[in-house]
Order: sequence, then structure tokens, then C-alpha cells
Amino acid sequence: MTEIKRLFDFPYYQLEKFNLNQALVTKYNGEWIATSTEEYIAKANKISRALLRMGVNPNDKIALISTSNRTEWNIMDIGILQIGAQDVPVYPTISEEEYAYVLNHCGAKYCFVSDEEVLAKVNKIKEKIPSLKDVYSFDQIINTKNWSELLELGEDNSNQSEVDRIKSTITEDDLATIIYTSGTTGKPKGVMLSHKNITSNALNSSTRLPLEGGSNTAISFLPICHIYERMLLYMYQYAGVSIYFAESIDKISENLKEVKPHVMSAVPRLLEKVYDKIIAKGTDLTGVKKNLFYWAVELGLEWEPYERNGWWYEFKLKIARRLIFSKWQEALGGRLKVIASGSAALQPRLARVFNAAGIGVMEGYGLTETSPVIAVNDIRGGGFKVGTVGKPLPDTEVKIAEDGEILVKGPQVMIGYYHDEEKTNEVLTSEKYFHTGDIGEIDHEGFLKITDRKKEMFKTSGGKYVAPQVIENSMKQSRFIEQIMVVGEGQKMPAALIQPNFEFIQEWAKRKKIILGSTNEELIKNRDVNNRIQEEVDFYNERFGKWERIKQFRLTPDIWTVESGQLTPTMKMKRKVIKEMYIDLYHDIYELH
Repeated sequence: MTEIKRLFDFPYYQLEKFNLNQALVTKYNGEWIATSTEEYIAKANKISRALLRMGVNPNDKIALISTSNRTEWNIMDIGILQIGAQDVPVYPTISEEEYAYVLNHCGAKYCFVSDEEVLAKVNKIKEKIPSLKDVYSFDQIINTKNWSELLELGEDNSNQSEVDRIKSTITEDDLATIIYTSGTTGKPKGVMLSHKNITSNALNSSTRLPLEGGSNTAISFLPICHIYERMLLYMYQYAGVSIYFAESIDKISENLKEVKPHVMSAVPRLLEKVYDKIIAKGTDLTGVKKNLFYWAVELGLEWEPYERNGWWYEFKLKIARRLIFSKWQEALGGRLKVIASGSAALQPRLARVFNAAGIGVMEGYGLTETSPVIAVNDIRGGGFKVGTVGKPLPDTEVKIAEDGEILVKGPQVMIGYYHDEEKTNEVLTSEKYFHTGDIGEIDHEGFLKITDRKKEMFKTSGGKYVAPQVIENSMKQSRFIEQIMVVGEGQKMPAALIQPNFEFIQEWAKRKKIILGSTNEELIKNRDVNNRIQEEVDFYNERFGKWERIKQFRLTPDIWTVESGQLTPTMKMKRKVIKEMYIDLYHDIYELH
């Protein structure tokens, strides 16, 4: 059996152990097209042979920019890595200037794009990238070279022995990929990850995947350019899980019903949206059905793992699952056993209600620099605790520094930042501990809890520390609040900029017969809306000390998105950008005019 030391060992291991007919499945023109494990490897070898003929050498960099996850990306990945080159995945939604920065910084030799939209952005800046020889696309685009030309070029297998020779020289400690983090501040940093960093993380994470190998299906839609989804794809390959690539985030609902997956990953934002949609449907019910629905939801919000609520609760839960929660499961395909939640803090109420519904939402924690998983919950063997990110993975040492910062040591910790020794030395100690920049604690049972970002904590002018994330996560439980950013560094009190949940407020206003006007600008000025959100803020404020409470807020008229610049591609707030965008509102709060 192939021993997995390097990333390209995963498909060969899968071939020996599972040999799937549906290893990678993508939808083209309305039809799911499957690639078997054998075909996956054969095509990857064609890519390797073609790249050698195109003059690609070990340590050359090849950029991959795709708006959706797809089979071609994975074939390219293995084909590139097998000849000792490195791939550089790029977020499709970043600006043209950032494209130019990343491609220049890594010295990309070739660039592969998914579609016309990405191609247009690359074409605008390609003259600024002297290292770039050519651009290929996955979709058929007029006047653009297509990736299938590489498959044709690699058809002749006379140089396969050269591919095999290079493969045999690649070690687990060699650089595999550079991932540019979409920093909430400053220029992106190129995180260098070795084969060992990612393979060890996939193998150690697989010990937390409660699925038998060979007969399960995953749906993949989180961006593959992010190490979280990418590592999971290697893990699925190792576990013999068939991977279906969702068409887009907009089509995820119908794709879930078609694919009926057993496992998927998600970010809390998506789970919040799913939950809000379910609740919205519940509010439309009437009579006994409505009462039953809310009874089940209330029951779900009290859920504790391992039947800690006692036999009477479990008896009621069985009824709730049969009558109400089974419909939630159907909406997600009917077979979903586990959802791995990462990239941001998950509200405990969501963990409770989804698990009560029989949908195992397991929160984990990690960073790009740790390939990414540091810790993750596992429903089996007492490995799950709501409100924590689980226990550290095998081979992973986590300790808490004196100031509360989480430090990590293990095989998943990056080599360093590309061409940036200074920043590398800031986060990696001589003992190889990585400084995460997150504040946390480990409880007596060994569960890790994240309490805040070190950089995001601030002091008010009264010298009191405020941890904004804790307050934000609490307030975002309100259905009236879509996004919230706590401000107040150096000011006399904390305040907040709030993006209302416009969709929900429209429904609420209709029920209350409140006239909102036709624009978001009118909605945010509406006195009833402001009073109602004030009630929500007052309610959640009760959980915090007097110095932490939100004393004032202002509503913003825009929906905060990646495209508009308020969020990073992993849906984290760009705090500096948001503050600058709404500086007038900020000045108004603190009377700084």
C-alpha cells in the first residue's frame, strides 16, 4: 500500500484501496460528469508530461484561479506537484491589483483560470507580470488556450520516466504550495506549506471523521484556494469519499438534494443563513403546526451531547426528530451525518439545534499557517463539547502563553512566509511554536476554547479591555442583525456599526404593517427599525460587564460583502476598511465632527 508522504500520494493510495468510479464529480451543462480514480491519475500524469515539455522546472510556480471547485483544479494540482513545481491558488474575488501583486511576488510562470470573468481580470494585468509565459482556461473561451491542450500535449507518454524520476526525488519536507492569506490588514502574505504540513493534517484530521471508507459522498463548495477546503479534499481522497463539486453557493440547496452527501464543510455564516431560512418557514406556519415547530426548535436549543438532558428530554427529541427535524434533514439531502464548521466562531445555539436535528455540526479551529486544523470536535468517544473547538489533533501541542495567546507546535506548522523572513520570525519562535494571534483557554478536559483575536482586543479611554468578537458573536444571534462590528478603541465607551438583516426586517415590517420606504437608506433611518434593534442590543448587552456594553450604534445601508470590500474571502470583517467606509457614522457616535 502506498505510504502517504507527499500530496500526490493521495490518489495513488485511493486507487489501491478504493478505486472509485466517482472520485471527482463536476456538473457540466446540467449533467454530473464523474472522473474515476484511474482517470484522475492518468490525466494528472498527462499534465505532468505536458508541463515538462512546456519547460516547467522543479520550484517553478503555477497560479490556479477558479471561481468554483471543479475536477480540473484537482487534476492540475497533482500534475503540478508531481514534477516538483508548486501551485499558487489565488482567490478569484480579490482585486486586479492584488492579482498582480500575488503573481509577481511568487513569480508565476503559467496561470490557469476557470472562466471569462477571471480571465478578463488576468488579461488586464498580465503585461505587468514579466515571469508569466501564458494563460490557460478550464472553460472553452474564444482566443484563449484551453487546459485540454495540455492533456493532448501529454498524451505521448515517452517522458513518463522523467516524471517518475522527479517524483522519486520529492520529499515530504519540500515546499508544495504557497497560499496568500487575505489579510484583514496590509499586503497578503505568502504562506509556504510543505507536503508534510498538509498530508499530516489530512491524515490526523481523518481520525475525527466519523465515516466508514469507500461508500460515502461529500459535497465541496467552500473555496478550494483556501487551505481548509483543500485539505479536506485530500482527506476525502484518503477516506475513499466521492467528491461532488457544487455549482455555486447560489445553487447549493438544489445540489444538496441531488447529491445527498454524507459530509460537507461550512462556515458559520452559511449555517446562520440555513437556520434563518428554516425559522422564516416556521413563522409562515399556522395553528398546531406552528406550535409544534417552535416546540421542536426550543427543545433543540437546550440540546446537550451524550444524552445529558436525561431520558424524558431524549423521548421528546425522538418525537421532534420524527415530526419536524426530519424535514430539515431532507432539505440538506437526507443523508448528512457531519458538517465540519470552521473559519469563524460558531454560535453555540447553532451547534445545539443542528445536532438536536441529527445533523452533526462539528466546530474546529485552525489557520492557513497551520495547514489549517489545530483542533476539532468529534461526536464519538466524548470528543464533543458545545462552545469549544474540540481537542487538539494527534501530534499537535497547544499551549497558552502568559498573555492568553494560543501557541501551536506540530507537523502542520508552516515553513514560513515566502520572501519575508521578518514576518516569519515574528510568529515562529526558535522552539518552533507558532503564535496564532488568537486568545484562548484549555479546560480541565482538554477542550480548546477561543475567546478573541489578540490584535482585535482594545482598551477604552477608561483603560478597560474590550473583546469585540465575543460581543459580536452574541449580538449576531439576533435575527435583526446580519453583521456587527464593535468599535471604541481609545474612546469613552464601546459602540457598534451594524448591517441590519434587510430581508428579515422587510418581512417583520410587513407583519407589523410598518412602511419602510423603497431603499435601504430609508430603512436604516426608520424609527421603528432603530427602536427594535435597540431592544435587541439591550437584551444581549445584559450578558456583559458595564464597560463592555454597546452604548450606541449606527446602521449601515450596504450589505457587507467580499466584492464590496468589507469582508475577506473567508468572510472575516476587514475592520480598518469598514471603519473607513463608515467614518462619518463613527464620528457621529463619538461626536468627533
